[in-house]
Amino acid sequence: MTQPFPEETKGDVWFVYDGDCPICDMAAQALEIKRTVGALHLVNARDGQDHPILREIEARRLDLDDGMVLRFQDRLYHGQDALCMMALLGSGQGWFNRMNAVLFRSRTLARLCYPGMRAARNLLLRILRIEKIRNLDRAPKEPIFRAIFGAGWDDMPPLMRRRYAVRPDSDDRVRVEGTLDVQISPLIRLMSRLTGALLAHSGKDVPVSVEFRSGRGSHAFHFDRTFHFPGKAPVKFHSRMEPLGGDELVEFVFLGIGWRVAFSWDGTKVILDHRGYIWRILGVRIPVPLELVIGRGYAEELPLSHDSFSMWTHAVSPIFGKTFGYAGNFTVTEVACGES
Repeated sequence: MTQPFPEETKGDVWFVYDGDCPICDMAAQALEIKRTVGALHLVNARDGQDHPILREIEARRLDLDDGMVLRFQDRLYHGQDALCMMALLGSGQGWFNRMNAVLFRSRTLARLCYPGMRAARNLLLRILRIEKIRNLDRAPKEPIFRAIFGAGWDDMPPLMRRRYAVRPDSDDRVRVEGTLDVQISPLIRLMSRLTGALLAHSGKDVPVSVEFRSGRGSHAFHFDRTFHFPGKAPVKFHSRMEPLGGDELVEFVFLGIGWRVAFSWDGTKVILDHRGYIWRILGVRIPVPLELVIGRGYAEELPLSHDSFSMWTHAVSPIFGKTFGYAGNFTVTEVACGES
């Protein structure tokens, strides 16, 4: 049975790292924190799988192959956020701690530096033929979105929990049917014709079917939409959502281009908040300023009854104005998910 954190250590700093990675191990051993903060505890992610912090990380679905985790004052920080927090808590003594403070005290600089550091670590592991940690393979199969919504999950009505019920590494499937008013700007229409990845048509009361799924061996949330525009062949639009930790995911659409988005339940509706665009190249996520072209995205989903909900979404560019928008109602028609 997993043991709870000892009461006397709850205010301390816990740092979880990859002990088989030479870079990670050297960094962990060099870390020092301010005396006023408390004690620093190092946890090798490849040892002691029953350690309470590793169970907590798995429950939050934080991927240790995507970054280390720092725990402080009952909160988990993952990847670049962990290094930012360590830069704030660090003692400033020794070359490593001083370098960490310079690189990661600024979130903007951390966002630019961290992808390259992660890529170097992944390359080194491949060269040394060291297997991934794969900590999420040990996690109980809870719905992908349970950890993303956090405490809000239990407050959501049953309808919305069914809509987001798909679990990772499973054959789970949820299907919804409805109609949408679709408004596509000339710019997005052109981009669609060039890439084949976005919608190119507008229309009123367009019948739409949507299937949500994951798949064996996958921790992603697949989003398959089929639009039935009058007089046209069905238009299929696929995207893939991958959790980033905390309340954020990235929705990949084409050629490694993705939308970073945060999900939350505000007590009445699900809100999708814009967090930026990225371009993933060779496993490295690079921020790209597509807000200037595609615009800042936003979406809401509002439960209407025991089996239906409304949704609307749009993106607004500071240069081109509103680039696209959808609005309509859906009914959950199928939930084929195994027991958690």
